[in-house]
Amino acid sequence: MSILWRDAMSRALYGPDGFFVNGAGPADHFRTSVHASPAFATALLRLVREVDTALGHPDRLDVVDVGAGRGELLQSLLGLVAFGDAVGGAVGVSGEPTRSGRSGLIPPRAGSPETLTPTAAARRSPDEPSSGTVRPTLADRIRFTAVEYAHRPQNLPQEINWTAEIPAEITGLLIATEWLDNVPLDVAVHTEDGWRYVLVDPESGVETLGEPVSPADLDWLTNWWPGPTSQPSTDGDPSTPATWADATSQGESGFGAARPAQGSSLTARSRPGCPETPHSDHRAEIGRPRDEAWATAVGKISRGLAVAVDYGHLRDARPVDGTLTGYRSGRQVPPVPDGSSDVTAHVAMDSVASAGAAVGRCAYSLVLQREALRALGADGGRPSLSLAGTDPVGYVRALAAASAVAELTDPAGLGGHLWLRQPVGIPLGPAVAR
Repeated sequence: MSILWRDAMSRALYGPDGFFVNGAGPADHFRTSVHASPAFATALLRLVREVDTALGHPDRLDVVDVGAGRGELLQSLLGLVAFGDAVGGAVGVSGEPTRSGRSGLIPPRAGSPETLTPTAAARRSPDEPSSGTVRPTLADRIRFTAVEYAHRPQNLPQEINWTAEIPAEITGLLIATEWLDNVPLDVAVHTEDGWRYVLVDPESGVETLGEPVSPADLDWLTNWWPGPTSQPSTDGDPSTPATWADATSQGESGFGAARPAQGSSLTARSRPGCPETPHSDHRAEIGRPRDEAWATAVGKISRGLAVAVDYGHLRDARPVDGTLTGYRSGRQVPPVPDGSSDVTAHVAMDSVASAGAAVGRCAYSLVLQREALRALGADGGRPSLSLAGTDPVGYVRALAAASAVAELTDPAGLGGHLWLRQPVGIPLGPAVAR
């Protein structure tokens, strides 16, 4: 029996036998920035420290990972925080302390005078009270929480809390890496009599035409997904951010995340033998549930920063044929919502951003991942060849570190992902705004 795509995705991804509930986890099926390089976690640790400073180093600093997979990102951050506090400084991609005055992603040479030592870390910082009171370290104050529907992994460190719901009263950082793309949504096609839902058979993936869309969904489509005869404009639109020029173009969609570029939807309707498939020259993925999910997440923050990292598109460059597709075992497959594969669609990031700003009541920033990571010190630049002559081992290590960052900042790949950064009650710091 054919049902709405939103219902089909919910069952396929998060039902009792859903794709994200059972099995080894997303890492076995597609590649994200979290899995690609430890440089991603290193950059996020810098962001954690920036947020910690903006909050005035609270007694408890929350780091909440929504759509945590099997906890890979938080495990990396946990290790980096523990090691960084032990040596008294930031760490590089190899887990070693970094030299000051550099990107922070290239580890120093062994024995370098710039390398901080545990002894140096034990010294009182200038802003600590002269009474000898030592401020608790970040490792003492930080609290990690993974939000995921799957059961808690057996070997997950006890320092990481595991829950199915986003906790309330967050003070710190909420990070959602490729979560919104898996928030279930409905699909619609534009017909002679307006927008109508697309229905799907969960077993075969075959699509048929459904009823006209609801007033709420029609309102969303009117505002955020212009029809084939519409002339979208942002003139005078209060939802258009000051940072609009930072956002991506249609051709920079994050294909390197093992997800499709915009407009490259591989759908069940494209297969031979599907005569029931509705035909239209304009197809849309209704992002209203994602707006609501992000607004709810932002609303859980008392003070801090919410960051969504995803592949997406903007109102003036929506993909005409949609982006709905599937992934299984590292291969792109038709999006059959039977629970055997990931079902995903790109995110209308501007719509999501507007919904978050309405809750956070602060200006947001929307930039490409390559720009966000560079602002956090991940420049990906190759080391000077002169280093090869003076320190061959250091040169090789620096080259490896630069290569790791290059994958994350490649504009044709992961670097094309969009970072939506929504502060709540704190200013946009240097690592948050360009």
